[in-house]
Amino acid sequence: MRPLFIPKNISRISQEKKILIKEIPTIVNNFKNKISSSPLISIVIPAYNEEENILKTLYSLSETSTPHSIEIIVVNNNSKDNTEELIRLCGVTCVNESRQGITIARNSGLAVAKGKYVMNADADTIYPASWIDEMINPLINDNNIALTYGRFSFIPTEKTPRLLYFFYEYLSDFNRHVNRRYKEEALNVYGFNSACRREQCISVDGFTHPAGTNEDGWLAMKLRKAGYGKLHWVTKKNAIVWTGDRRIIVDGGIYKSTFDRFFKYFNFNHVKKK
Repeated sequence: MRPLFIPKNISRISQEKKILIKEIPTIVNNFKNKISSSPLISIVIPAYNEEENILKTLYSLSETSTPHSIEIIVVNNNSKDNTEELIRLCGVTCVNESRQGITIARNSGLAVAKGKYVMNADADTIYPASWIDEMINPLINDNNIALTYGRFSFIPTEKTPRLLYFFYEYLSDFNRHVNRRYKEEALNVYGFNSACRREQCISVDGFTHPAGTNEDGWLAMKLRKAGYGKLHWVTKKNAIVWTGDRRIIVDGGIYKSTFDRFFKYFNFNHVKKK
């Protein structure tokens, strides 16, 4: 069952920058007991002009319930605002990458990561306390799993009712089932909610991908093709991450996105996995 309403713990963090700035001492203190110089898990977050959102992401990650050692790496990709300053104030690693682009930023974070496992996140997303463990445990417990990916829900930033997103998210889940059974499961993988083993990721040239493809799904395909194992969809409710709806707005809004999905459902070809 998906959440109809935004959980209280997510709403508490989903605040404006001017409010969350007051929480920076709490964020720093939270991270003190979690960040390690020899982490098991590296969380890599590309950021471009995210001063309005980065505190939400870091605040949520500072409240993780994982017993594993972690590091947080934020790749500042030529931000023109105060993104870098806020990253450093929160006491996490900031990597400045002057070459523009999400693929370059993700590869830069991967290159400096120290953890055995790498989790891919974004600077405009709020992560629940159990997210790290739910995404990493399948990799720890099963060597035949190459990559995990999860579910996400939308936080409305304009006037779109949360109820519409609730139904849209179920429609998206149906699309993921279709991809897994008839199309290509790697289409389900998003860079802001996935995890893999660092060495395996590096061995397939990280997030580098051909023109016209996406860095996240292409990485999943490369890992599987290299024989590192299958993809694993984490569907637990307590692992759902919450992101802003700017992706939907950029694509034309909730109604256009819904129409596009219906079009795909009734016009797909049965394609066997390679």
